[in-house]
Amino acid sequence: MINLNLKRFVKIRNLNDQHKKRNDTLSAIGFLTPAMVLAILFIVLPIILAFMYGFTDYYLLRPDNKQFNGLDNFRRMLADEALIKSFYNTFKFVLFVVPLQLSMALGLALIVNKKMKGNTFFRTAYFAPAVLSLVVISILWTVMLNPTSGLINQMLANIGLPKQPFLTSSEQAMYTIVAISAWSGCGYQMMIFLAGLKNIDHSLYEAADIDGANMFHMFWYITLPSLKPITMFLVITTIIQAFKLIVQPMVMTGGGPDYSTMTILQYIYEYGFRHRNIGYASAITLVFTIFLVVLSIVIKKLFREERAA
Repeated sequence: MINLNLKRFVKIRNLNDQHKKRNDTLSAIGFLTPAMVLAILFIVLPIILAFMYGFTDYYLLRPDNKQFNGLDNFRRMLADEALIKSFYNTFKFVLFVVPLQLSMALGLALIVNKKMKGNTFFRTAYFAPAVLSLVVISILWTVMLNPTSGLINQMLANIGLPKQPFLTSSEQAMYTIVAISAWSGCGYQMMIFLAGLKNIDHSLYEAADIDGANMFHMFWYITLPSLKPITMFLVITTIIQAFKLIVQPMVMTGGGPDYSTMTILQYIYEYGFRHRNIGYASAITLVFTIFLVVLSIVIKKLFREERAA
């Protein structure tokens, strides 16, 4: 009788476990389904369509007259001077904005990590631009940098300096966008650096101070090595985000003057939606996507080797 009850109990428990596992599986599927649907609609499907359209002469106003043109779009890219300049501008932006933004973020993190009055206010103030819309930030800076009536040029005039064509000069426009982008994005990296600084063992600084190390030595031999994993993570994410630049030049300069701030994503948008040449824009998108995938793999490999070392 006891064995019979025990077998019945085990059987009921197994059924309950199976029922629970089934419910957990259904719950997981329910939570994952919306994300999977969105990923298919806005990631997988566009990639498939871009691959299909990249080998055609698809013109948006003639959607039923798509003709396969082989590699013509890709040959055209090699001779497209505006496209080549857009690639150059994007690389230029990444080359300047990544070290500038991370340096600003680390400097701000070191400042707000000090124990002093008003730290909460300054942390909030430094982080505030990171939560604002890039469109809003771009419009505000466009008004402030107006060559005739902007606040910045008025301040320069008040101290006897000539007004500057920050956004209307082909020599200054990209550097101006670099500075604004670094300012608007460094707050996010600052918070990550700050979390890393909080995790550094304070006894290391005390031991270094006893040995006679100065502030520079502590920073170089303790702070930077301790922040190395965080720094590598921020370098990777900042580089990838920098290659996606489109909002600031589109709002502030429109890609000008003389294509000096035109980026690759803006060029794709211009050809795809303003010139309505979906086929050529899709071909550029394919090449740029492959480039980003290769870049991500290389950076990830370097990151793994750095961690292994």
